[in-house]
Amino acid sequence: MLAWLLIAGVNGVAQKALAQEYTTTGTTQAQESINLNSPLLSPEEPMAQVTSVSQLKDVQPNDWAFQALQSLVERYGCIAGYPDSSYRGNRALTRYEFAAGVNACLDRVNELITTATNDLVTREDLAILQKLQSEFATELAILRGRIDSLEARTGEIEAYQFSTTTKLSGLLIVGIQGRTNNRGDVNPRDGQKDTDDGGTNIDVISLAQLYLTSQITPSSYLFTGLLDGNGTSGPRFTNSVSRNDVLLGYEFPTDNLIVSDLNFHWLVTDKLAVMIGTEGVSMPAAFRGPNRVESAATGPLSYFAQRNPILNMGYGHGGIAIDWQFAKRASLQAIYTSYQPGNPGKGSGLFDGTTTTGVQLLLTPSDTLDVSLYYVNNYSSDGCLLTFVGDECLTTVNTTTGKSAPLQTNAVGATVTWQISPRITAGAWGGYTKSYIPGRSGNVETTNYMVFLNFPDLFAQGNLGGIYVGQPPKITSSDLPVGNNVPDFVNTGLGRAGGQPGTTTQIEAFYRFQLTNNISITPGIIHILEPGHTPDSDSVTIGILRSTFSF
Repeated sequence: MLAWLLIAGVNGVAQKALAQEYTTTGTTQAQESINLNSPLLSPEEPMAQVTSVSQLKDVQPNDWAFQALQSLVERYGCIAGYPDSSYRGNRALTRYEFAAGVNACLDRVNELITTATNDLVTREDLAILQKLQSEFATELAILRGRIDSLEARTGEIEAYQFSTTTKLSGLLIVGIQGRTNNRGDVNPRDGQKDTDDGGTNIDVISLAQLYLTSQITPSSYLFTGLLDGNGTSGPRFTNSVSRNDVLLGYEFPTDNLIVSDLNFHWLVTDKLAVMIGTEGVSMPAAFRGPNRVESAATGPLSYFAQRNPILNMGYGHGGIAIDWQFAKRASLQAIYTSYQPGNPGKGSGLFDGTTTTGVQLLLTPSDTLDVSLYYVNNYSSDGCLLTFVGDECLTTVNTTTGKSAPLQTNAVGATVTWQISPRITAGAWGGYTKSYIPGRSGNVETTNYMVFLNFPDLFAQGNLGGIYVGQPPKITSSDLPVGNNVPDFVNTGLGRAGGQPGTTTQIEAFYRFQLTNNISITPGIIHILEPGHTPDSDSVTIGILRSTFSF
């Protein structure tokens, strides 16, 4: 009975004494944690002491521990449950909970001894305990040895662990990809293919990232990221218009190891979180993504298929972001970020250079539907929006000065995802930008869209299939002052008003094999029609095999 007192009963009493079980705030995007990529934990108070085992709705008479629980409840009064009248007997037990439960039960035993309760321990009980001790002496000795061994190993782990306050995580992506032959009608766009054929090219791209999450206080932490990337998915057409015809999500060549993230996260209240830093403060990091498989490591293969390019605008490094869960199914994210916050030169810095202000409203009308609406205001010192997809540079480079005119841009977009069934999710996004040169007449407008299907657990648990079809950002009209309009400048060199002559369409399909919890392999294919929004250019097809290891 004492053994059951220490083991079977401690799980419930520990909750009453001091332990807390922590749960996330929900399962949908608008209900998820609001502390910018760190789970929000909330305590669940235990219920009062139960007087009958029948009060625990998840304990049945045929459960193997039913008699022990019944005895602890009715004889010793040493069991408590949760507010929903559940016991949760299969839940894992921490050392703190075990200590608290033992202490509570022993207090109860001491109380019974003090009051000299007659039926506490009888001679028959003591005889049974002595007999059990003799019969299982060998097993108890083995168990004692195992406990001593576990304590020694635990002590060694604690002595040599990475840090008591910092968690180390990371990932390695290695992709093998090859492109088809293609030539482009680029300059001028006269129906004649004038670019050299880069030929079929097979190469390797790698990306390695390490993350350090350092707990500062129970409600704040410092996030540091290191990144090193090698390789590109070239060759591409040698012109500024179609330089981003295919850009893979993990394609980020660096000359050496760089600091990709350096930001501080603070959960101000249960409903409000703040992120501030000099690196990694961007909309993809601060805004919750409605597309729940968004990931260059385990999701779609191309950079374009990750999210609406509007949400990449400005490629922010340093700034501040907030996340406010103002209702159960609604949240608001906002950000101000700078491309070169640490550069004190003219046209740079936190306020004088390329800067971006954005806001997103995320709604979850039901458990299967996510809707996000977003607005972005961007100032680009050189006319490039830094989305690295489709038409991103919207003013021409002046041949005399070697510089392009700056742009002020207003952008709006929306993303919708619908979980049709547990294994089928449909979604779409659309975006529109309107830009002007400060102090001058005219505007340049772009549009983009994407529709997609995701297939979680396709053929096997943990696997993922996906089909994405969309149009990368395209200049639909441009009536900036003559000499600044990109489409005609590429065609004639004059830069007169007008939009792109063609429309690029990207088709992407992939299937991720989840080999283990930490290793996946993803084969896929991307086909590009009319790359560079040029109607007479050859299509581009790229085959990809991505492998990912995370820890």
